[in-house]
Amino acid sequence: MYKKQNLISETVFLNHKALFIDLKKLNVNAKVEKLPFTIRILLENLLRNFDENIANNTHIDYLLNYDPLCKEKIEIPYFPSRVLMQDFTGIPVVVDIAAMRDTAKKLGKNPENINPNIRVDLIIDYSIQVDFFGTKDSLRLNIEKEYERNSERYQVLKWGQLSFDNFNVIPPNNGICHQVNLEFLSKPIKLSKSDGKLFTFPDTVVGTDSHTPMVNGIGVLSWGVGGIEAEAVILGQPYYMSIPQVIGINLTGKLNPGVTSTDLALNITKFLRKYGVVEKFVEFFGDGIKELSVPDRATISNMSPESGSTISYFPMDEKTAEYLILTNRENEAKILINYTKQNLLFADNWNNIIYSNVLEFDLSKVKPSIAGPSKPHDKIFLSGIKDKFKQILNNNKKKVEITISDEKFTIKDGTVVIAAITSCTNTSNPSVMLGAALLAKKAVEYGLQVKPYVKTSLAPGSKVVSKYLKKSELLPYLEALKFHITAYGCTTCIGNSGPLIKEVEEAIDKGELSVVSVLSGNRNFEARIHNKVRANFLASPILVVAYAIAGRIDIDFDKEPLGYDPNNRPIFLQDIWPSNKEIEKLISKVITSNEYKKEYEKIFHGDHNWQNLQVKFSPTFHWNENSTYIKKPPFFNDFKLTVKEPNDIKNARILLLLGDSVTTDHISPAGTIKIDYPAGKYLKEMGVSTNEFNTYGSRRGNHEIMMRGTFGNVRIKNKIVSPKEGSFTIKFPENKEMFIYDAAMKYMEENIPLVIFAGKEYGTGSSRDWAAKGTKLLGIKAVIAESFERIHRSNLIGMGVLPIQFLPGDSYEKLGIKGNEIINITGIKNLYPQKKVWITAEKPDYNRIEFECVVRLDTETEVTYFKHGGILPYVLRKFIN
Repeated sequence: MYKKQNLISETVFLNHKALFIDLKKLNVNAKVEKLPFTIRILLENLLRNFDENIANNTHIDYLLNYDPLCKEKIEIPYFPSRVLMQDFTGIPVVVDIAAMRDTAKKLGKNPENINPNIRVDLIIDYSIQVDFFGTKDSLRLNIEKEYERNSERYQVLKWGQLSFDNFNVIPPNNGICHQVNLEFLSKPIKLSKSDGKLFTFPDTVVGTDSHTPMVNGIGVLSWGVGGIEAEAVILGQPYYMSIPQVIGINLTGKLNPGVTSTDLALNITKFLRKYGVVEKFVEFFGDGIKELSVPDRATISNMSPESGSTISYFPMDEKTAEYLILTNRENEAKILINYTKQNLLFADNWNNIIYSNVLEFDLSKVKPSIAGPSKPHDKIFLSGIKDKFKQILNNNKKKVEITISDEKFTIKDGTVVIAAITSCTNTSNPSVMLGAALLAKKAVEYGLQVKPYVKTSLAPGSKVVSKYLKKSELLPYLEALKFHITAYGCTTCIGNSGPLIKEVEEAIDKGELSVVSVLSGNRNFEARIHNKVRANFLASPILVVAYAIAGRIDIDFDKEPLGYDPNNRPIFLQDIWPSNKEIEKLISKVITSNEYKKEYEKIFHGDHNWQNLQVKFSPTFHWNENSTYIKKPPFFNDFKLTVKEPNDIKNARILLLLGDSVTTDHISPAGTIKIDYPAGKYLKEMGVSTNEFNTYGSRRGNHEIMMRGTFGNVRIKNKIVSPKEGSFTIKFPENKEMFIYDAAMKYMEENIPLVIFAGKEYGTGSSRDWAAKGTKLLGIKAVIAESFERIHRSNLIGMGVLPIQFLPGDSYEKLGIKGNEIINITGIKNLYPQKKVWITAEKPDYNRIEFECVVRLDTETEVTYFKHGGILPYVLRKFIN
């Protein structure tokens, strides 16, 4: 029997007496020292929050006697200390809580009792678009356009800031949420009062963005969850999770000169995706860790969702403390060293740790790489890109001549039309940012220029970046190559790339060309970067500049010049590539804690645009019926206090047949709204002009847009209408082609439930709650797939949509399902975790296909949520009852 009071020790941190859960008191027979560091943090979290109503000694026993193979799915409650959000995923959360307050008020309860129970930090970073580029005033003009488009959205966030407890908003133009979290918000070891006593404990975070694991780079246990799960945590629910397998990655060797942190991240992503780490923790150890800076570690951790892992964790050590000192958190560094060494959380010995499996990764074998054309784990060695390009693209022989500023150029397959230093992965890592600036300096000195048809942009993840670029006197060289600062936020990587150069866009349409974007991002899914750009490659900021100069992707940098100087001499990439010594010398010279101090001491203030937003406190939100941005969601319209048991699914139709690796971008795109698609037609009917459509991401507070945009990606491949791409299906039994949304509404009128069939890795990519919410609103009752990505599976359950998985070896293709069948699913009554269900598919000729599947409700809590119709109805019933 464990008693919390027997496990508490007292120590002194920064002249304050503080209590902490002492893991050494549990370390009988070195049990704790055998645990991976991540499991130790989960154990501390459970012990500190121990409550017989929500946890018991069995949970603690399971963690203390951790089974690395996790033969059983053991569910434990987890209590994050913070929730991190950005505006694309944060606005739906605020809107949902506002709707819950309305429902509470309607039922005679105090709406103000529905409040965040833990700290929530929302950083507005996803809405700025690259409308203007290549000039000194690009940033100012883009910010003005951002507020012109999004003031209504920002008002609802400001209302939340005024009306909710524990809810902090960082205004636009301050950086990317993950970098702000890394550099400022995170305190790896926290000091906080509980019941009048000062406690110290490890910081823990869940975030509504899949790249939340970036702070694993400084030892903060954190991962991405769906917005729906985040709402439950915000409103006081534990996050229920299965004890995960932990894969240990033994890093050996040292990176070779010329190899960047981006190359390392892309190579590790490929390595882990090939092994298979979905729903697993990854923990790094070994001598190779000492060779990596904290920004390098964070670059790797940021790519967790691309590898498929829940987290990619680096335990806390001296380098973590050094980074905290550099980023103006000296007190936190002292606490970290003191606490972790006292409590078995300092990374100085891995010899006894028992992992689920151990893989070795040799840093010295990493080569310069890029990834593409549509998956982050499709790594290509730089030396092989020219040959690989011929295999992965259309090999279209068409060429289109264009004229820009009286100069003629040829646009063809492989032409680079977007070159963007963007996204949280790379744009704040000093080694690659200063490396890109040094390369730009040398290029300019040689007289090289960026091709005029390339749209360039520089969107740092932190405002500190611009400080050290200016301090190094290198920013003018980037600007000479048209890499002016266009934003401090997530731009091209999320699809906010803005319009292409007009002549280029016309050439693409005319020649049906497969043109290219090169970006220092972490996502390159189909149609994500730009609807007209078919091939998208992830690369380091240094290579982004190089490809902008070259103007094409199919170049062998070892044998072909980037360009020619004014004397017609060839200039090769190696002529201008900065050395490691140059970069390291510059880093030590221009980056100090003072830059971080100055930038972050005013981060919550906002500029005059933010301060001029007129918003007042009110317990409930005042909905504007005419708004096309913010509408009261329908999720609580028919809310009942009683729970209706789920029934078997009868006489359902198939809305889509999908292949492998369908992403949440396919399901719920974030980018451009097409005028002739259902969402575009809706906006036109509402009187919105085309140039004010904005993006799907920016309109996530309006369910009318989002349900029309569900499966609205122009590159989605529904095999019912194959080989046609786009948001189309066949409505049966009429056998009529329609937009997916229109067909779903017709089926709904006829009271016909819907299902989806899919292949492997369904729901990869961003933790996009609208991918599940839109699925629900289209009347889809179940998704049957060969496998699911972790976050989207949880989101489906959170919305009351049943995830069902084929048994190993089965698929809808092997079973001969074509899309015109009537589907019946039996066994849904009396659900329990991983229950088998029976599915029959009746063909038009009355032949039947019968097969067994497993329900992917993996824990009792997931079963409970599903029976309630989702997490939010469950939480609301719990509050009202």
